[in-house]
Amino acid sequence: MTGIATRTALSAEDLDQLFVHARTHNTFAPEPIPEATLRRLYELMKWGPTSMNCQPARLVFVTTPEGKEKLAPALSPGNLDKTLAAPATVIIATDSRFYEHLPTLFPAYDAKPMFAGNAELASSTAFRNSTLQGAYLIVAARGLGLDCGPMSGFDAGKLNAAFFPDGRYQANFLCNLGVGNPASLHPRGPRLSFEEACRIA
Repeated sequence: MTGIATRTALSAEDLDQLFVHARTHNTFAPEPIPEATLRRLYELMKWGPTSMNCQPARLVFVTTPEGKEKLAPALSPGNLDKTLAAPATVIIATDSRFYEHLPTLFPAYDAKPMFAGNAELASSTAFRNSTLQGAYLIVAARGLGLDCGPMSGFDAGKLNAAFFPDGRYQANFLCNLGVGNPASLHPRGPRLSFEEACRIA
């Protein structure tokens, strides 16, 4: 076949870094993450596909003592200490009016009315795709040599009131970032086999 670009598979070492050897970390080295790294992280994750290129995720990188103090009341007890100690905590939020950007992001046709007039469709689309973008963030962070600690133990009402008081954005999940301490890792949990989780139809 001609005219079709071929791709080279990543090395086994690269795939191990992204998936096989990557772990969910609970403790991190105290060194801050440079803003340039956080910007590069977003520049990578933004290219991950979303339906109609809707890109509903909105990120808040909480890195300052003031930001952590604001976040703390919304955290569950099990997530409090590790989050306050992490160099950065990302709030992955969902823009409930993501469709306002569709004329720019998806110029193929006018898709905005499809969501503006259907709150249920807009909500499910926004949540599904912001979750997907959060996963891209994790893979991109690992690709940049960072470790991740994604979590969902928080009071969404308190967090939204503190960071998104106008109600447009809604928190989806949190992810701590930094250089993880392998000494604090728990034994790795098993995974389902292909036969248990998959079928070919």
